[in-house]
Amino acid sequence: MCYAIPGKVTEIKGKTVTVDYFGEKKTAVNEIVTLKPGDYIYAQGGYVIQTVPEREAVEVLETWKELFFELRETDVRLSRRPAEETGVSRPVSLILDKAAEGRELKNEELHKLLTIENPAELDQLFKTANFLRQKYLSNSCCVHGIIEFSNYCRHDCVYCGIRRSNSILTRYRMTDQEIFDAVAEAVDKHSFKALVLQSGEDPEFGVDRLAGLIREIKRRHAVLIFISVGEIGRAGFEKLYEAGARGALLRFETSDPKLYGNLHCGDELEDRLQEVRDAYDLGYLVLTGGLIGLPGQTIDSLLNDIILTKKLNAEMYSFGPVLPDGPKTELVLKVLAVSRLVDPKNAKIVVTTGFETLDPQARRKGLLAGANSVMLNVTPQKFRKLYDIYPNRAHSEETIEEQIKTTLELLYSLGRAPTDLGV
Repeated sequence: MCYAIPGKVTEIKGKTVTVDYFGEKKTAVNEIVTLKPGDYIYAQGGYVIQTVPEREAVEVLETWKELFFELRETDVRLSRRPAEETGVSRPVSLILDKAAEGRELKNEELHKLLTIENPAELDQLFKTANFLRQKYLSNSCCVHGIIEFSNYCRHDCVYCGIRRSNSILTRYRMTDQEIFDAVAEAVDKHSFKALVLQSGEDPEFGVDRLAGLIREIKRRHAVLIFISVGEIGRAGFEKLYEAGARGALLRFETSDPKLYGNLHCGDELEDRLQEVRDAYDLGYLVLTGGLIGLPGQTIDSLLNDIILTKKLNAEMYSFGPVLPDGPKTELVLKVLAVSRLVDPKNAKIVVTTGFETLDPQARRKGLLAGANSVMLNVTPQKFRKLYDIYPNRAHSEETIEEQIKTTLELLYSLGRAPTDLGV
Protein backbone atom coordinates (compact mmCIF):
# COMPACT_ATOMS: atom_id res chain seq x y z
CA MET A 1 0.00 0.00 0.00
CA CYS A 2 1.45 3.34 -1.05
CA TYR A 3 1.39 6.13 1.50
CA ALA A 4 1.12 8.69 -1.28
CA ILE A 5 -1.11 8.94 -4.34
CA PRO A 6 0.59 9.76 -7.65
CA GLY A 7 -0.41 13.09 -9.14
CA LYS A 8 0.06 14.67 -12.54
CA VAL A 9 2.19 17.81 -12.85
CA THR A 10 0.20 20.51 -14.62
CA GLU A 11 2.45 23.54 -14.14
CA ILE A 12 6.01 24.39 -13.09
CA LYS A 13 7.03 27.83 -11.84
CA GLY A 14 10.58 27.88 -10.55
CA LYS A 15 10.76 25.26 -7.80
CA THR A 16 6.98 25.19 -7.27
CA VAL A 17 4.89 22.69 -9.17
CA THR A 18 1.13 22.34 -9.38
CA VAL A 19 -0.10 18.76 -9.16
CA ASP A 20 -3.52 17.39 -10.03
CA TYR A 21 -5.08 14.66 -7.87
CA PHE A 22 -8.49 13.62 -9.18
CA GLY A 23 -9.26 17.24 -10.07
CA GLU A 24 -7.87 18.65 -6.80
CA LYS A 25 -4.90 20.97 -7.33
CA LYS A 26 -2.03 21.04 -4.84
CA THR A 27 1.44 22.57 -4.91
CA ALA A 28 4.77 21.06 -3.95
CA VAL A 29 8.45 22.02 -3.94
CA ASN A 30 10.40 20.35 -6.74
CA GLU A 31 14.14 19.56 -6.68
CA ILE A 32 14.14 17.19 -9.69
CA VAL A 33 15.68 19.19 -12.54
CA THR A 34 14.30 16.94 -15.30
CA LEU A 35 10.67 17.22 -14.17
CA LYS A 36 8.26 18.58 -16.78
CA PRO A 37 4.50 19.20 -17.10
CA GLY A 38 2.65 15.95 -17.77
CA ASP A 39 4.92 13.86 -15.56
CA TYR A 40 3.46 11.86 -12.70
CA ILE A 41 5.04 12.22 -9.28
CA TYR A 42 4.81 11.22 -5.64
CA ALA A 43 4.88 14.12 -3.17
CA GLN A 44 5.36 13.98 0.58
CA GLY A 45 5.43 16.82 3.08
CA GLY A 46 5.01 19.30 0.25
CA TYR A 47 8.10 17.97 -1.60
CA VAL A 48 8.27 16.09 -4.88
CA ILE A 49 10.22 12.98 -3.97
CA GLN A 50 9.91 10.75 -7.03
CA THR A 51 8.72 10.64 -10.62
CA VAL A 52 6.47 7.71 -11.55
CA PRO A 53 6.20 6.05 -14.97
CA GLU A 54 2.87 7.01 -16.52
CA ARG A 55 1.65 3.44 -16.89
CA GLU A 56 2.38 2.64 -13.24
CA ALA A 57 0.76 5.89 -12.07
CA VAL A 58 -2.41 5.30 -14.10
CA GLU A 59 -2.72 1.77 -12.69
CA VAL A 60 -2.41 3.06 -9.11
CA LEU A 61 -4.88 5.86 -9.77
CA GLU A 62 -7.41 3.47 -11.27
CA THR A 63 -7.14 1.33 -8.15
CA TRP A 64 -7.53 4.38 -5.92
CA LYS A 65 -10.16 6.34 -7.80
CA GLU A 66 -13.35 4.75 -6.51
CA LEU A 67 -11.97 4.31 -2.99
CA PHE A 68 -10.71 7.91 -2.93
CA PHE A 69 -14.17 9.38 -3.45
CA GLU A 70 -15.84 6.85 -1.15
CA LEU A 71 -13.45 7.81 1.64
CA ARG A 72 -14.04 11.49 1.06
CA GLU A 73 -17.81 11.03 1.34
CA THR A 74 -17.36 9.18 4.65
CA ASP A 75 -15.05 11.89 5.97
CA VAL A 76 -17.45 14.68 5.03
CA ARG A 77 -20.28 12.88 6.79
CA LEU A 78 -18.27 12.31 9.97
CA SER A 79 -16.94 15.87 10.07
CA ARG A 80 -20.30 17.62 9.91
CA ARG A 81 -20.77 20.06 12.74
CA PRO A 82 -24.23 20.11 14.37
CA ALA A 83 -25.93 23.49 14.14
CA GLU A 84 -27.08 23.17 17.73
CA GLU A 85 -26.26 20.83 20.55
CA THR A 86 -28.04 20.51 23.86
CA GLY A 87 -25.89 21.30 26.88
CA VAL A 88 -23.53 23.78 25.20
CA SER A 89 -23.46 27.16 26.90
CA ARG A 90 -23.96 30.28 24.83
CA PRO A 91 -20.42 31.66 25.45
CA VAL A 92 -18.80 28.41 24.30
CA SER A 93 -21.18 28.14 21.35
CA LEU A 94 -20.32 31.66 20.21
CA ILE A 95 -16.58 30.95 20.39
CA LEU A 96 -16.90 27.74 18.40
CA ASP A 97 -19.18 29.36 15.81
CA LYS A 98 -16.56 32.09 15.39
CA ALA A 99 -13.84 29.46 14.88
CA ALA A 100 -15.97 27.52 12.39
CA GLU A 101 -16.40 30.71 10.36
CA GLY A 102 -12.62 30.95 10.05
CA ARG A 103 -12.22 33.97 12.32
CA GLU A 104 -9.19 34.21 14.60
CA LEU A 105 -9.90 33.57 18.27
CA LYS A 106 -8.58 35.73 21.09
CA ASN A 107 -6.30 34.24 23.71
CA GLU A 108 -8.99 34.46 26.37
CA GLU A 109 -11.37 32.53 24.11
CA LEU A 110 -8.79 29.82 23.48
CA HIS A 111 -8.09 29.68 27.21
CA LYS A 112 -11.79 29.12 27.89
CA LEU A 113 -11.86 26.20 25.44
CA LEU A 114 -8.89 24.57 27.18
CA THR A 115 -10.80 24.68 30.48
CA ILE A 116 -14.00 23.05 29.20
CA GLU A 117 -15.17 20.10 31.30
CA ASN A 118 -18.79 19.75 30.19
CA PRO A 119 -19.07 16.59 28.00
CA ALA A 120 -21.45 18.23 25.51
CA GLU A 121 -19.14 21.22 25.13
CA LEU A 122 -16.10 18.97 24.74
CA ASP A 123 -17.89 17.06 22.01
CA GLN A 124 -18.74 20.29 20.19
CA LEU A 125 -15.13 21.49 20.51
CA PHE A 126 -13.80 18.26 18.99
CA LYS A 127 -16.40 18.32 16.21
CA THR A 128 -15.54 21.92 15.36
CA ALA A 129 -11.84 21.05 15.14
CA ASN A 130 -12.62 18.07 12.94
CA PHE A 131 -14.87 20.24 10.76
CA LEU A 132 -12.05 22.74 10.23
CA ARG A 133 -9.55 19.96 9.47
CA GLN A 134 -11.86 18.60 6.76
CA LYS A 135 -12.75 22.05 5.41
CA TYR A 136 -9.18 23.15 4.82
CA LEU A 137 -7.14 19.94 4.47
CA SER A 138 -9.68 17.43 3.18
CA ASN A 139 -9.30 13.78 4.16
CA SER A 140 -5.59 13.17 3.65
CA CYS A 141 -3.74 11.73 6.63
CA CYS A 142 0.06 11.66 6.77
CA VAL A 143 1.40 8.20 7.57
CA HIS A 144 5.09 8.39 8.44
CA GLY A 145 7.45 5.73 9.70
CA ILE A 146 10.03 6.18 12.45
CA ILE A 147 13.33 4.34 12.94
CA GLU A 148 14.89 4.73 16.39
CA PHE A 149 18.51 3.87 15.71
CA SER A 150 20.18 4.60 19.09
CA ASN A 151 19.03 4.97 22.70
CA TYR A 152 22.26 6.55 23.96
CA CYS A 153 21.92 10.18 25.04
CA ARG A 154 24.34 12.66 26.58
CA HIS A 155 21.51 14.59 28.27
CA ASP A 156 19.78 13.86 31.55
CA CYS A 157 16.27 15.26 31.04
CA VAL A 158 14.20 14.26 34.04
CA TYR A 159 11.13 13.06 32.12
CA CYS A 160 12.95 10.86 29.60
CA GLY A 161 13.55 7.13 29.94
CA ILE A 162 16.73 7.16 27.83
CA ARG A 163 18.35 9.93 29.91
CA ARG A 164 22.05 9.52 30.62
CA SER A 165 21.62 8.57 34.30
CA ASN A 166 19.22 5.69 33.64
CA SER A 167 21.64 2.92 34.55
CA ILE A 168 19.13 0.06 34.28
CA LEU A 169 18.40 0.65 30.59
CA THR A 170 20.02 -1.73 28.11
CA ARG A 171 21.68 0.51 25.53
CA TYR A 172 21.96 -0.13 21.81
CA ARG A 173 23.24 1.44 18.63
CA MET A 174 22.17 0.15 15.25
CA THR A 175 24.99 -0.32 12.76
CA ASP A 176 24.94 1.60 9.51
CA GLN A 177 23.93 -1.58 7.69
CA GLU A 178 21.12 -2.25 10.15
CA ILE A 179 19.83 1.26 9.50
CA PHE A 180 20.03 0.76 5.73
CA ASP A 181 18.20 -2.56 6.06
CA ALA A 182 15.44 -1.01 8.19
CA VAL A 183 14.98 1.80 5.67
CA ALA A 184 14.88 -0.69 2.78
CA GLU A 185 12.19 -2.74 4.52
CA ALA A 186 10.08 0.33 5.22
CA VAL A 187 10.42 1.85 1.74
CA ASP A 188 10.76 -1.13 -0.60
CA LYS A 189 8.57 -3.66 1.19
CA HIS A 190 5.98 -1.45 2.88
CA SER A 191 5.97 1.60 0.56
CA PHE A 192 6.62 4.32 3.13
CA LYS A 193 7.39 7.65 1.50
CA ALA A 194 8.52 9.52 4.64
CA LEU A 195 10.73 8.34 7.49
CA VAL A 196 11.94 9.89 10.73
CA LEU A 197 15.45 8.90 11.84
CA GLN A 198 15.48 9.31 15.60
CA SER A 199 17.95 8.84 18.43
CA GLY A 200 19.11 10.40 21.66
CA GLU A 201 21.98 12.88 21.39
CA ASP A 202 24.49 10.11 20.83
CA PRO A 203 28.13 11.25 20.40
CA GLU A 204 28.81 8.18 18.23
CA PHE A 205 26.41 9.57 15.62
CA GLY A 206 28.04 12.90 14.88
CA VAL A 207 26.85 15.18 12.09
CA ASP A 208 29.33 13.86 9.54
CA ARG A 209 28.31 10.26 10.13
CA LEU A 210 24.62 11.21 9.98
CA ALA A 211 25.20 13.10 6.75
CA GLY A 212 26.83 10.03 5.23
CA LEU A 213 23.90 7.85 6.28
CA ILE A 214 21.34 10.26 4.86
CA ARG A 215 23.25 10.70 1.61
CA GLU A 216 23.41 6.94 1.10
CA ILE A 217 19.72 6.47 1.97
CA LYS A 218 18.77 9.14 -0.57
CA ARG A 219 20.99 7.50 -3.18
CA ARG A 220 19.19 4.20 -2.69
CA HIS A 221 15.61 5.34 -2.09
CA ALA A 222 13.09 8.03 -3.02
CA VAL A 223 11.97 8.98 0.49
CA LEU A 224 11.46 12.14 2.52
CA ILE A 225 13.85 12.08 5.48
CA PHE A 226 13.16 13.77 8.82
CA ILE A 227 15.85 13.92 11.48
CA SER A 228 15.25 13.80 15.23
CA VAL A 229 18.62 13.71 16.95
CA GLY A 230 18.42 16.63 19.36
CA GLU A 231 20.41 19.83 19.09
CA ILE A 232 23.09 19.88 16.38
CA GLY A 233 23.56 23.62 15.72
CA ARG A 234 22.94 25.58 12.55
CA ALA A 235 26.07 24.22 10.87
CA GLY A 236 24.89 20.69 11.64
CA PHE A 237 21.47 21.35 10.15
CA GLU A 238 23.16 22.79 7.05
CA LYS A 239 25.23 19.63 6.56
CA LEU A 240 22.25 17.32 6.96
CA TYR A 241 20.15 19.44 4.60
CA GLU A 242 22.89 19.26 1.98
CA ALA A 243 22.92 15.48 2.48
CA GLY A 244 19.20 15.28 1.71
CA ALA A 245 17.27 15.66 4.99
CA ARG A 246 14.20 17.88 4.62
CA GLY A 247 12.38 17.63 7.94
CA ALA A 248 13.41 18.25 11.55
CA LEU A 249 11.55 16.87 14.58
CA LEU A 250 12.63 18.90 17.59
CA ARG A 251 10.15 19.53 20.39
CA PHE A 252 10.67 22.49 22.68
CA GLU A 253 8.71 20.58 25.40
CA THR A 254 7.45 23.73 27.18
CA SER A 255 7.32 27.45 26.49
CA ASP A 256 7.95 28.18 30.17
CA PRO A 257 11.71 29.00 30.51
CA LYS A 258 11.85 28.15 34.22
CA LEU A 259 10.04 24.84 33.78
CA TYR A 260 12.27 24.02 30.79
CA GLY A 261 15.39 24.65 32.86
CA ASN A 262 14.12 22.38 35.64
CA LEU A 263 13.42 19.58 33.18
CA HIS A 264 16.66 19.96 31.25
CA CYS A 265 19.09 20.35 34.14
CA GLY A 266 19.64 24.06 33.67
CA ASP A 267 19.68 24.21 29.86
CA GLU A 268 18.21 27.33 28.27
CA LEU A 269 14.88 27.25 26.42
CA GLU A 270 16.10 29.95 24.05
CA ASP A 271 18.90 27.68 22.83
CA ARG A 272 16.34 25.02 21.85
CA LEU A 273 14.07 27.55 20.18
CA GLN A 274 16.98 28.94 18.16
CA GLU A 275 17.67 25.42 16.87
CA VAL A 276 14.07 25.19 15.65
CA ARG A 277 14.26 28.63 14.04
CA ASP A 278 17.55 27.75 12.33
CA ALA A 279 16.06 24.56 10.92
CA TYR A 280 13.12 26.48 9.48
CA ASP A 281 15.36 29.23 8.06
CA LEU A 282 17.41 26.58 6.26
CA GLY A 283 14.32 25.15 4.57
CA TYR A 284 13.39 22.26 6.84
CA LEU A 285 9.84 21.17 7.49
CA VAL A 286 9.53 21.74 11.22
CA LEU A 287 7.88 19.22 13.55
CA THR A 288 7.65 20.61 17.06
CA GLY A 289 5.45 21.00 20.10
CA GLY A 290 5.32 20.32 23.81
CA LEU A 291 4.56 17.92 26.61
CA ILE A 292 1.20 17.81 28.36
CA GLY A 293 0.98 17.14 32.08
CA LEU A 294 4.31 18.48 33.30
CA PRO A 295 4.51 19.19 37.05
CA GLY A 296 3.55 22.81 37.64
CA GLN A 297 2.21 23.29 34.11
CA THR A 298 -0.76 25.66 33.83
CA ILE A 299 -3.46 26.17 31.22
CA ASP A 300 -1.79 29.47 30.32
CA SER A 301 1.46 27.58 29.74
CA LEU A 302 -0.27 25.02 27.51
CA LEU A 303 -1.90 27.79 25.49
CA ASN A 304 1.47 29.49 25.10
CA ASP A 305 2.89 26.16 23.88
CA ILE A 306 0.27 25.99 21.13
CA ILE A 307 0.75 29.61 20.09
CA LEU A 308 4.54 29.21 20.11
CA THR A 309 4.27 26.16 17.87
CA LYS A 310 2.49 28.26 15.26
CA LYS A 311 5.00 31.11 15.63
CA LEU A 312 7.79 28.62 14.95
CA ASN A 313 6.21 27.90 11.54
CA ALA A 314 5.54 24.27 12.40
CA GLU A 315 4.58 22.03 9.52
CA MET A 316 3.52 19.45 12.06
CA TYR A 317 2.32 19.87 15.65
CA SER A 318 3.51 17.18 18.08
CA PHE A 319 1.94 17.27 21.55
CA GLY A 320 2.11 14.24 23.79
CA PRO A 321 1.46 13.38 27.43
CA VAL A 322 4.08 13.03 30.13
CA LEU A 323 4.20 9.34 31.08
CA PRO A 324 3.72 7.16 33.04
CA ASP A 325 1.66 9.52 35.23
CA GLY A 326 0.00 11.21 32.30
CA PRO A 327 -2.81 13.75 32.13
CA LYS A 328 -6.40 12.82 31.37
CA THR A 329 -7.24 11.91 27.79
CA GLU A 330 -9.59 14.89 27.57
CA LEU A 331 -6.79 17.37 28.22
CA VAL A 332 -4.66 15.94 25.41
CA LEU A 333 -7.66 16.06 23.06
CA LYS A 334 -8.34 19.67 24.04
CA VAL A 335 -4.76 20.60 23.17
CA LEU A 336 -5.06 18.88 19.77
CA ALA A 337 -8.42 20.52 19.06
CA VAL A 338 -7.31 24.00 20.10
CA SER A 339 -4.16 23.56 17.99
CA ARG A 340 -6.44 22.99 15.01
CA LEU A 341 -8.45 26.13 15.84
CA VAL A 342 -5.22 28.15 16.14
CA ASP A 343 -3.84 26.92 12.80
CA PRO A 344 -6.81 25.53 10.86
CA LYS A 345 -5.49 25.85 7.32
CA ASN A 346 -1.97 24.50 7.61
CA ALA A 347 -1.26 22.33 10.64
CA LYS A 348 -0.60 18.64 10.37
CA ILE A 349 -1.36 17.47 13.88
CA VAL A 350 0.10 14.17 15.06
CA VAL A 351 -1.56 11.60 17.25
CA THR A 352 1.60 10.66 19.14
CA THR A 353 2.61 7.21 20.31
CA GLY A 354 2.68 8.65 23.82
CA PHE A 355 -1.02 9.50 23.56
CA GLU A 356 -1.73 6.00 22.23
CA THR A 357 0.12 4.61 25.25
CA LEU A 358 -2.05 6.73 27.55
CA ASP A 359 -5.30 5.70 25.84
CA PRO A 360 -5.72 2.70 23.47
CA GLN A 361 -8.43 4.65 21.59
CA ALA A 362 -6.26 7.75 21.25
CA ARG A 363 -5.73 7.45 17.52
CA ARG A 364 -9.46 7.38 16.71
CA LYS A 365 -10.27 10.06 19.26
CA GLY A 366 -7.43 12.30 18.11
CA LEU A 367 -8.30 12.02 14.43
CA LEU A 368 -11.88 13.01 15.28
CA ALA A 369 -10.63 16.03 17.25
CA GLY A 370 -8.67 17.75 14.48
CA ALA A 371 -5.57 15.57 14.05
CA ASN A 372 -4.46 14.35 10.63
CA SER A 373 -1.18 12.51 11.03
CA VAL A 374 0.03 9.25 12.53
CA MET A 375 3.45 7.69 12.89
CA LEU A 376 4.18 3.97 12.69
CA ASN A 377 7.21 2.43 14.36
CA VAL A 378 9.37 0.63 11.79
CA THR A 379 12.35 0.14 14.09
CA PRO A 380 13.49 -3.53 14.05
CA GLN A 381 11.61 -5.27 16.85
CA LYS A 382 14.76 -6.46 18.62
CA PHE A 383 15.62 -2.79 19.29
CA ARG A 384 12.17 -1.26 19.60
CA LYS A 385 11.46 -2.19 23.22
CA LEU A 386 14.85 -0.78 24.23
CA TYR A 387 13.95 2.73 23.07
CA ASP A 388 12.20 3.05 26.40
CA ILE A 389 11.47 6.77 26.62
CA TYR A 390 8.44 5.86 28.77
CA PRO A 391 7.08 2.54 30.04
CA ASN A 392 4.81 0.16 28.10
CA ARG A 393 4.96 2.05 24.82
CA ALA A 394 2.16 1.35 22.38
CA HIS A 395 3.03 -0.82 19.34
CA SER A 396 6.33 -2.05 20.79
CA GLU A 397 5.24 -5.66 20.29
CA GLU A 398 3.47 -5.25 16.94
CA THR A 399 5.00 -6.13 13.60
CA ILE A 400 5.05 -3.49 10.88
CA GLU A 401 2.42 -5.51 9.02
CA GLU A 402 0.13 -5.48 12.06
CA GLN A 403 0.57 -1.73 12.52
CA ILE A 404 -0.24 -1.06 8.87
CA LYS A 405 -3.32 -3.30 8.95
CA THR A 406 -4.85 -1.69 12.04
CA THR A 407 -3.96 1.80 10.83
CA LEU A 408 -5.58 1.33 7.43
CA GLU A 409 -8.68 -0.23 8.97
CA LEU A 410 -9.09 2.79 11.23
CA LEU A 411 -8.37 5.37 8.53
CA TYR A 412 -10.79 3.78 6.10
CA SER A 413 -13.50 3.61 8.78
CA LEU A 414 -13.08 7.37 9.26
CA GLY A 415 -12.91 8.18 5.57
CA ARG A 416 -9.25 9.18 5.62
CA ALA A 417 -6.84 8.55 2.77
CA PRO A 418 -3.41 7.39 4.04
CA THR A 419 -1.51 9.86 1.94
CA ASP A 420 0.09 13.26 1.82
CA LEU A 421 -1.14 15.26 -1.15
CA GLY A 422 1.25 18.15 -0.72
CA VAL A 423 0.33 21.68 0.42
